[in-house]
Parts: sequence; structure tokens; C-alpha cells
Amino acid sequence: MSLKKSSKELVEEAQKKIVSLTFEQAKILLNNANTIFVDIREIHEINQFGTIPNALHVPRGILEFVVDPESPYFNPILGKNKKIILFCRSSWRSALAALTLQEMGIQDIAHLVGGFDAWIESGGEVVVK
Repeated sequence: MSLKKSSKELVEEAQKKIVSLTFEQAKILLNNANTIFVDIREIHEINQFGTIPNALHVPRGILEFVVDPESPYFNPILGKNKKIILFCRSSWRSALAALTLQEMGIQDIAHLVGGFDAWIESGGEVVVK
């Protein structure tokens, strides 16, 4: 099978169009009432490794539906003009997801460079659920 673009190419293209936050930039926003961290990893990843404190879990597979007010899966907390910071394990899924939400019209969207792995490596606080 021959692909027109690899997943790596898609991620690289997305990274050129979205806001990327370093650990230091994201950590400053962690307890900001106008910011919500969204963990888009699968539940088994959260169960195994934990998550960022107060992060909302929205699996990548339903993210577009959770932010859409016309969807039965809509979560109003994501429609309250808050800065949304997406993260996954390494930041590939979050880069693609941030671009998708940006294309849907979400204005204040970013993702965590290096993902949850970078958060842990930088000494970020982790909670186990």
C-alpha cells in the first residue's frame, strides 16, 4: 500500500499551523480558571500512567463530537470560552486534534509539546485515578 502522506508528515504539517506549548508554558496555566487541560489518551493509558491534575478525559475518537454543541456528546465545559490545552502521550495525536478543533472554529486551542511523556520528564505533577 502506498500512502499519499505518512502520519509523521500529517503531524509535521499540523505543528506548523497550531499553537504548541512547552512544559514551562503549560505549567503556568495549570491552575488557571480560564484554562482546561484535555487528556485525549485512551483510558488504559491513564490507568497505567496517571494524568495531569484536573485534566478532563476526552478520548481522541470522540473529541470532535464533545466540542460540537449540536452533538449528543457535547460537553458544555468545553464550550465556555476557555483556553483548551490538549495532550496525549507524545504529542502526535494532540497536534492532529488541535488542528481539527482549530478548523472547527475553536479559537483558543493549543497542545503540549512532547505530551504527557514530556510532562513527566520535566517533573510535572501527576495524579493516578
